[in-house]
Amino acid sequence: MKTKLLLALTALATTLTLPAKQPTPAISGDYLEVRSCDIYTGACVANSEMGLSGKEGMLVWRVKHGAWKGASLDGLSVAAVVRTDATLGDVSLHPGGGRAVLIVDSRASRSQQEALADFARAQAGKLIKDVAAVKTAAMEVKMGQCASGACATVKAGDLLEISTRCLGGNDHLCGNEENFYPPLTKVNGALSAYTELAAFRGRDLNATWELTGRRSAYLGTFAQ
Repeated sequence: MKTKLLLALTALATTLTLPAKQPTPAISGDYLEVRSCDIYTGACVANSEMGLSGKEGMLVWRVKHGAWKGASLDGLSVAAVVRTDATLGDVSLHPGGGRAVLIVDSRASRSQQEALADFARAQAGKLIKDVAAVKTAAMEVKMGQCASGACATVKAGDLLEISTRCLGGNDHLCGNEENFYPPLTKVNGALSAYTELAAFRGRDLNATWELTGRRSAYLGTFAQ
């Protein structure tokens, strides 16, 4: 009797000391964000740009595994291109929501495309509350293809094109740079990167742009 009681108490103690099993996220994948101003920069440079630049942004989610609103999104991508009246991420100006174009993966079914658009709205919140258009395009998305994980290429038909690389020694201009602006959405392991090209060629935001040579990107992951 004592032996059985001792074994039961030992088993209970072992169970209580085991770490709680982390729940499997419903959806997870890679994230890329590019802006029209440097995010890795010194405060003096950022303050000189604030309110003048950084009003445009591109957000890209590539789903590795998971579902949203009952639709499996494994391997599919969605992008949001946004314009605002103030510098994105400047909390002192409290910018309101921007006007956005959503681009959903053409490989997705109708229900998947709707889920992708809803997922992007949920992630970006009021930043893309005003959606001017939802476009469908063939999306080619590669992220974290180099050793440090800061290299990415994105192409969405003829609407969107992005290329980033790792920051190098020659990209430090004033010696006191930091990640001045945080990412625009909730991500894990955000890594700043150098934007070689960020181009939007759509018509629904009443503006197109092609930016080169900026320290203006973040790469990370999402899971929820």
